[in-house]
Amino acid sequence: MRNFIRALGLVGSLAAIVTAPPLAAQASERVAFARGNDNASVKGTVTGNQYRDYVLGAKTGQTMAVSIVSKGAMFNILLPDSTGEAIYNGSMDGPDATNIKLPKTGDYRIRVYLMGNAKDAKRTVAYQLSMTVM
Repeated sequence: MRNFIRALGLVGSLAAIVTAPPLAAQASERVAFARGNDNASVKGTVTGNQYRDYVLGAKTGQTMAVSIVSKGAMFNILLPDSTGEAIYNGSMDGPDATNIKLPKTGDYRIRVYLMGNAKDAKRTVAYQLSMTVM
């Protein structure tokens, strides 16, 4: 009887894996500043559970500023090699990150995403993101 229950559980688990919808594809884009500039601006859209990462190389001690103009999209700034931990959380700290002192050298990610009803309703939201590293 125990073996039957285990087998039934295994079959149920496998069926859930096979029928699960695929994860939403995530996008990543390296940002390069034009020669002689310390800033860049990008426009884009984000939909539902998706997010878009903008990757910027920076060095320890430099200062980063990021601003987003949008009706619903937010951003976080993630450390190099981060597994999701943010040094700036736009949903709590607002749409303008200024004077963010960078603690390490590497590729920082600015992650644009949706929350709440926009995310749940799978809305597509436009944004303009401005970034500076000095």
